[in-house]
Amino acid sequence: MKKTLIILTIVIAIIALLGSLVIVKEDQYACIKRFSQVVDIKQNAGLKFKIPFIDSVQIFQKNKQIYDLNPSDVLTADKKAMIVDNYVVWRISDPLLFIKTVSYVSEMEKRIDATVYNAVKNKFGTLEQTEIINERMVTTSSNEEISSFNEQITESVKQQLKDYGVEIIDVNIKRLDLPTDNENAVFNRMISERSQIAAGFKAEGGFEASKIINETDKNVGIILSQAKAKGEQLKAEGEAEYMRILAEAYSGPERSEFYEFIRKLDALKKSMKGEKTIILPIDSPLTEILLGR
Repeated sequence: MKKTLIILTIVIAIIALLGSLVIVKEDQYACIKRFSQVVDIKQNAGLKFKIPFIDSVQIFQKNKQIYDLNPSDVLTADKKAMIVDNYVVWRISDPLLFIKTVSYVSEMEKRIDATVYNAVKNKFGTLEQTEIINERMVTTSSNEEISSFNEQITESVKQQLKDYGVEIIDVNIKRLDLPTDNENAVFNRMISERSQIAAGFKAEGGFEASKIINETDKNVGIILSQAKAKGEQLKAEGEAEYMRILAEAYSGPERSEFYEFIRKLDALKKSMKGEKTIILPIDSPLTEILLGR
């Protein structure tokens, strides 16, 4: 009996010892509660102690946490619906205040959900759907617009949740889309608007092209006319010079006779081209050349 009591005492002592130990990891807060009242917050990693069977331990994550909100519908200033999908990066900064106000992470996530939804809804309520689409907030090429929008939402949520012992690090839009029932109508309107803009640019380009073509044709006509006039002038000057040279070369009786002889030879050459027999009158100038007269 005595041996059994000793063993039982040892077992109880071991259980009590184990029940008094608390292992706190590097990325954790350990909240020690006694009769539902917080008596201590262990913020440093290591082996900690508590009163067994009386104290309880509640562990919270010290590092950043990501809460992915469910997609929700919001209305724009012109009463058009859009679907917004957000996620929030947050962490517990004051564990004692956190326990006093919300106590549980699941409860904090509910408050984050409601606060973010209200902040996004209020912001979208100041913008028209066409303004959001034209600013390209629904595309990945609009990083500046989305970044500015996220910063405004983050600041708003941070201010509303600052009294819960948490730090809101970032609120980001993961997806911003149109409801399925009017998505095609909006896209078709966007396509129509872009087509009208493209047609306007095309018309302006065609008008500018016609102006350039007409101006070019006019300049080409002027240049050709000037070139033709210059060519005719040079041709006339050349013919005049040719006649002057001929007149100078064949002036006088001897030169005139030589010129006449050359012309007769040219005429004979052309007349006998391709012919073996030629019949000429006796008084022909060609006959005189052939007979040596």
